[in-house]
Amino acid sequence: MNVSKYAPLLAAALALPLAARAQNELSNFTATGRGGVINTFAQDYQAIGINPANLGRPGEATVAFTVGEVGAGLASRSLTKTLLKHILFDGSQSIGPAEKAQLVAGFEGDNALNINVDATTLGLAISLPNGLGAVAISNRQRFGAHLALNHNAADVIINGKNAASVQPYYPSTIGSTGTLPPPLLSNFLDGTAIQMAWTSEYNIAYGVRIIDKTLFKVSVGAGYRYIQGLGIADIRVSGGSLSAYSALSPVFNVNYGTLAANPNFKAQTGTGLQPVGHGNGYDAGLAFEIGKVVRVGVSATDLGSMTWTGNVVTASDQKLQATTATGIQTYDVIQEVVNQFNTDKASFFTYQAAQDRTAALPAKLRVGTGVRISSLFEAGLDVTAPLNKVAGNLTSPFVGLGVDFKPLGWLRLSSGVTGGAGYGTSLPLGLTLVTSVWEAGLSSRNVLGYFSEQSPYYSVAFGFLRFKLGGEK
Repeated sequence: MNVSKYAPLLAAALALPLAARAQNELSNFTATGRGGVINTFAQDYQAIGINPANLGRPGEATVAFTVGEVGAGLASRSLTKTLLKHILFDGSQSIGPAEKAQLVAGFEGDNALNINVDATTLGLAISLPNGLGAVAISNRQRFGAHLALNHNAADVIINGKNAASVQPYYPSTIGSTGTLPPPLLSNFLDGTAIQMAWTSEYNIAYGVRIIDKTLFKVSVGAGYRYIQGLGIADIRVSGGSLSAYSALSPVFNVNYGTLAANPNFKAQTGTGLQPVGHGNGYDAGLAFEIGKVVRVGVSATDLGSMTWTGNVVTASDQKLQATTATGIQTYDVIQEVVNQFNTDKASFFTYQAAQDRTAALPAKLRVGTGVRISSLFEAGLDVTAPLNKVAGNLTSPFVGLGVDFKPLGWLRLSSGVTGGAGYGTSLPLGLTLVTSVWEAGLSSRNVLGYFSEQSPYYSVAFGFLRFKLGGEK
């Protein structure tokens, strides 16, 4: 796999949301309106993957269900809004040296691109009688991608063999002798990370109240999920070490060349979304109510692991090699980069076939506190910290303050301020229409990100078929 061979993984990451993330609250349109602040707010099936202990609160809906809640986010801390729009919408426009230089500068950064897409296809929660708590189930599609490139990686992806960063080792004429010995890729690419994960998960969670005093209440909860892996790419180069592997479903249309004949390679052929991995995930949580208005929640989510068994390839550290890739010629970075990696091209990296690969899930610690004055007003403060650096996890801790306010009986407004997780400071906004049994809403994690030339951030979440029957209104 060469430096620019990572780009098909980026291409796949970009293509999915355009056709359709790491943060499972994106599929909750009310939480998105608070910028992801949710730990003490989550109810019924929304508590899955957040804090299952919230299912133990009495008085919630007897039955709650949803069909088709979707959220998506696309952000960059280094690309400008103008460049990002060119990449997304002006793919056929030719570019020259000046535009290439802008792209190199734009793709150089710790958060050059972050993408999250979450979709809850079905969610259902049922409160059990006699104080036995509640159980919830759901199916959710989760996609997350993270791109961080050092200058050398960005230069080679954009300029190929003409990249200034490779000239000291390999002049533009392939086969010529360089003036310096080529470095190890762990040095040449230091600070580069390209990560993508796409999974389909089947969840079940249960919560019950275990202490019910007048001024102090405690609920506990646990969740389990069976996960089908549709694709993963996890490439990290930092501190002189390099780790790289991928396992991609046939839908990504990757040509594995001669590796397909390797006896260690378990080819997953065919078409469509065929799983190439399976795993098990676990959640656990505690929820406290202090007095009549204060709520506190603590949970650990996405504990467990995935085992990838189909189309698994790995790459180890090695010396920088020459490439015949010529770099991009248009703003169609996606297609142009993919075209660089036909099997007749020279490669910086060499793939090895692997039987399987086990990797931890993107585990997180979630802590939240909030106040609920009444059904008309609720505020909360959340901190979510990644417990590992695997593909699909947050790139840094998330901190947010969120509020829900009902100025009218049929309208709930959500907002707040959030920061971290590779997205910077954000101003979320959400609008939810509410009746006694039905909710529908539209929200964004950062309304300012649509207008900012620097650090653009596009985010939207929506749901129109959320129903709550019985319980408190």
